[in-house]
Amino acid sequence: MPQSAVNAASVPGVKEMLTRLISLPSISSASAEWDHSNEAVVRTLAEWLEPLGFAVEILDVPGMPGKFNLIATLGSGPGGLVLSGHTDTVPYDDKRWQSDPFALTERDDRWYGLGTCDMKGFFALAIEAAREYAGRPLKEPLIILATADEESSMNGARALAEAGKPKARYAVIGEPTSLRPVRMHKGIMMERLKFEGQSGHSSNPALGRNALEGMHEAMTELLALRRHWQAQYQNPNFEVQVPTLNLGCIHGGDNPNRICAQCELHFDLRPLPGMDMESLRQAILAKVRPVAERHELGLVFEPLFDGVPAFETAADAALVQACEKLTGHTAHAVAFATEAPWLQQLGLETLVMGPGSIDQAHQPDEFLELSQLEPTVRILKGLIRTFCL
Repeated sequence: MPQSAVNAASVPGVKEMLTRLISLPSISSASAEWDHSNEAVVRTLAEWLEPLGFAVEILDVPGMPGKFNLIATLGSGPGGLVLSGHTDTVPYDDKRWQSDPFALTERDDRWYGLGTCDMKGFFALAIEAAREYAGRPLKEPLIILATADEESSMNGARALAEAGKPKARYAVIGEPTSLRPVRMHKGIMMERLKFEGQSGHSSNPALGRNALEGMHEAMTELLALRRHWQAQYQNPNFEVQVPTLNLGCIHGGDNPNRICAQCELHFDLRPLPGMDMESLRQAILAKVRPVAERHELGLVFEPLFDGVPAFETAADAALVQACEKLTGHTAHAVAFATEAPWLQQLGLETLVMGPGSIDQAHQPDEFLELSQLEPTVRILKGLIRTFCL
């Protein structure tokens, strides 16, 4: 966009931007009573980005009415840098907040509000960093990406990967990492295993087929698989260096003197980079299907949600080295999952790094330290200079 069409002065400052973003509820949740549209947040970002010269595209998330992704592009070319964040927040318990979650409140050198660090604050700081480049020619494009429903389904990022957008070379996801670069994280799978048998009077086991006994045997198989995977896979970059499998909850039967006709187990599995989720599911199925057959039980095995693959970017990647130089921190690994795998599917060299601490995310009185503001803008400007100018 030519210089004459740029109106950077019309874009508010960081505090005003974040105040407005926090005031717009954009909770995503599997529970319909909590779930909100993110349209107001996306259109507000567009309102600020267009005066800076960004070409803005707002995309429906297929099958999810009221949910939108935003791709805002400054400049053109085959490469470029993506600064990415999610527009949604988690639900909240207002009884545990000291202030209104939807009003930006300043105290103790912090900004409090729902989404301050996870992760609406990143958008305000990314736009502030981009302001300097409004109207200036870029060799490679700068893209600000805003996604829907990261906190619940990751369907916004999935939709982008399926659509093949955006096109660029590098991507930084501004999740709260205290401005320390993150080049790998574990995946997460949440699975449902259900056995269906036949009820009957407990005085005669031949009258039924006990689903709870079958599940006991299946859990033994799952724990054996866990031992096998933990012996086979280790990664010293992680605090917990092995993949984990947690038997989370189980429900079955209805009375001590009835044969249990139905039993359901929910468990999670957190694979390391290099472990394929579908291969893990097939390995589980190969162990639990014979158990069901031996006990003459019906079997249901399915994901509770589609899961998030593990993520890794090489230590010597250009983006990793640039972020390490700008921050003074060596890139490390974290336990939480992000949208990074889907940006990688688009062919982007990807890294996770943003202001605020993950310790404050999903907590009452979520906050962003004011001391994080200037360093974030400085680091983002450095990335823009490195990969766009």
